[in-house]
Amino acid sequence: MDLQVVEQVATLGEWISEGGVVVLSGAGLSTDSGIPDYRGPSGSARRSTPMTYQAFTRDPIARRRYWARSHLGWRTIGQARPNEGHQAVARLQEQGALDGIVTQNVDGLHQAAGARDVVELHGNLARITCLACGALTPREELGDRLDAANPAFAGVAVAFNADGDAELAEESLDGFTLVDCLDCGGMLKPDVVYFGETVPPERVARSFELVESARTLLVLGSSLTVMSGRRFVLRAAKHGIRVAIVNRGVTRGEPYASLVIDAPLGIVLPHLASVPTG
Repeated sequence: MDLQVVEQVATLGEWISEGGVVVLSGAGLSTDSGIPDYRGPSGSARRSTPMTYQAFTRDPIARRRYWARSHLGWRTIGQARPNEGHQAVARLQEQGALDGIVTQNVDGLHQAAGARDVVELHGNLARITCLACGALTPREELGDRLDAANPAFAGVAVAFNADGDAELAEESLDGFTLVDCLDCGGMLKPDVVYFGETVPPERVARSFELVESARTLLVLGSSLTVMSGRRFVLRAAKHGIRVAIVNRGVTRGEPYASLVIDAPLGIVLPHLASVPTG
């Protein structure tokens, strides 16, 4: 780390030692686990239009295309393991420095690292929900059923997105067979929030509650391009709460931040977790 970053990290360490920190994490925290982000220097912008709730529920061809791609993408997302950044956040929580963790990610890596009571704004790819009866089932169970229904599926991903959606050649999608809910025969969907779908209000309310009671809102690995995450920075700024951002590259939260550190999270966060907290 250069001198400026060292000084910034020291300042952030002092703020964390005071406690009352709420973390807001984004895709940049998971890139060291092999999951690409969308806009950061270690990732790339999405190559295809993201699935919308309307297309998924109304268009059988779009739904089949999504499930073929997501089935393949899960083979990467499901095998991802927490990196040093996730582990550092879990240690900070264990040390009592954090009052809450809100994540925009759907990979479950905060919990896999040992973090507790994580608010998953956009859900979790490891869960499958039935849109008819609401039954929740593990992703592994659905994966086994899709494998059994598609023994000849041999799609090869050319790229992955942070939401587990793989990029496939169109011909690889032909003949992919979907499966329905075992309980009621209803339509199955990953338990995540699609574009065009609303984040459950209780998650938003809980996140605002955490932010408004914080001393510091610590943003990790998010460009804050979409309002889903940026609204919490705006709320913190409105209430005079310090905002610190650790991210590679530019973020839209910079005008509202007291501290912006452009440095690898895998270096900054382990350092912060090694500093004694008060």
